[in-house]
Amino acid sequence: MTTEKNLEKSSSSCSCSSPLLLCEFPSKNCCVPIVEIMREGDEEADIGRLPIDLLAHIFSLFASFKDLAQASSVCRKWRQGVKESLARRESLSFSGWKMDDESTARLVLLAYSLKDLDISRSRWGCQITDNGLNQLSTAKCIANLSSVSMWGSTGITDKGVIQLISRATSLQHLNIGGTFITDASLFAIADSCPHLKNIILWGCRHVTDKGLLMLVKKCGKLKSINVWGMRVPLDSIIGLLTISPALQIQPKGMLLPDHAYQGWPIY
Repeated sequence: MTTEKNLEKSSSSCSCSSPLLLCEFPSKNCCVPIVEIMREGDEEADIGRLPIDLLAHIFSLFASFKDLAQASSVCRKWRQGVKESLARRESLSFSGWKMDDESTARLVLLAYSLKDLDISRSRWGCQITDNGLNQLSTAKCIANLSSVSMWGSTGITDKGVIQLISRATSLQHLNIGGTFITDASLFAIADSCPHLKNIILWGCRHVTDKGLLMLVKKCGKLKSINVWGMRVPLDSIIGLLTISPALQIQPKGMLLPDHAYQGWPIY
């Protein structure tokens, strides 16, 4: 007979009949099945004797946020192990996971060593807004991020992007394609990200040649820029190469007037 001492809680939001835990991680009112810890009369399970460091290493191998949620609900020791495992992670991707502003921010705030953050939007996955970006901007790891993807995040605007980017001073790779940002975001990127090497502006139709010009002028390390689907005149795109001749214009199949600019490094 399974022991469920002080673990079983009821949840009015869940319709299933099995015993449930009301988990505080990673999102509010997240009901997950109770994990069988021990059987009545047995001694402490071997895994319960593992040190926190070893537990944290084990949890760092988990790819599923649902599994982490279940593990964090077992006991205080496991919850601490999950927190320490997040603190060690250098990469987090929420693409394809059903995450909101609060649950995403809660995880990132614990990921002190994070360098690669993917909060791209998917149909059933992460759907972050300006409120979420504001919360993320307070995380200790933001200043050390080298890569951020916000691809397709239609719930964000210049306000949230500027708040986040203004603290991401180590950023080298940025994917902000498929959003509704304007030149205001590019001005902030140009001012705050001197180490930027690659940026994807795929489908950012509210960005103009002024924003691109400022970006290329101030980001001297910029190597590649994706301008597919933008409404910037072709002549303005070509003009970027007068500032940075080695700049790679993506996509590679983009047509340029060969008779006028033969020999220029267009990719």
